Amino acid sequence: MPLHINTPLLESRPLSLAAGRSIWLKMDALQPSGSFKIRGIGAACEHHAKGGQRRFVSSSGGNAGIAVAYAGRRLSIPVAVFVPETTTGKAKALIRQEGAEVIIHGASWQEANERAMSALDPDTAFIHPFDDPLLWTGHATMIDEVVAQGLSFDAVVLSVGGGGLMSGVVEGLARNGLEHIPIVAVETDGAASLAAAMEAGRRVQLPAITSIATSLGARMVSERAFELTQSRPVESVVVSDRTAVDACLRFLDDHRVLVEPACGATLALAYAHSASLARYERVLMIACGGATASLAQLQAWHAA
Repeated sequence: MPLHINTPLLESRPLSLAAGRSIWLKMDALQPSGSFKIRGIGAACEHHAKGGQRRFVSSSGGNAGIAVAYAGRRLSIPVAVFVPETTTGKAKALIRQEGAEVIIHGASWQEANERAMSALDPDTAFIHPFDDPLLWTGHATMIDEVVAQGLSFDAVVLSVGGGGLMSGVVEGLARNGLEHIPIVAVETDGAASLAAAMEAGRRVQLPAITSIATSLGARMVSERAFELTQSRPVESVVVSDRTAVDACLRFLDDHRVLVEPACGATLALAYAHSASLARYERVLMIACGGATASLAQLQAWHAA
């Protein structure tokens, strides 16, 4: 039995009016772990559990760790999550709430990830937060669900951190005969590793993550995500932290759902960057969610 749920597909009247075109939301913010991550991570954890692994280790800025912890609890397998020092207190509390161990190491996800890799043994499965074909196949189910509901769309808008969501959406489009559908990949300034790679024509490493959207905090995008920009229609858009936060607060008013700035970056294209959508009539936005920011934190960022 999958650990994720089939999430609602909603036409958003507020976002449609703001953008001047039809905006549909795949509401993965409503997944039990709070984000889309449980689709792929749940699939990977089930795969490794069936293979006899007795422990899961992951590295995360928040949402992937929460998803691994949730999956481990559901599968009765212990979990250790290595997080960087920038991880919010809320994210750490949610990981611990699922019964997992939290180990804090390093100033960035890369450093936490290196420490996690050193903690492996033959009985332990490493659950990568974004760079694993098992994850992409799991994430692709969101497109399967949209297609099954009969929605036609001419673009997909999604947020990019390491590139796992984009890789999964591309797989989902391909297996439903929709390879031609363009993707608008959104990042925040200070975490835009995909935009930097597309500009340079090769993967590059950001010197640091300076965005508040720490869930997008991969200093280098995955090789698979970069390859996809070279082989299919992908447009990069970078928004400010402030724009992402404003979108989160407007979305809370409009849809009564709290998401973090990593998701707000996508929503911002309807609220404040509708020119980026000018070529499209019906847009599918992945409301990827995120459980690592509280309302108080969003309000504090907004007031800063």
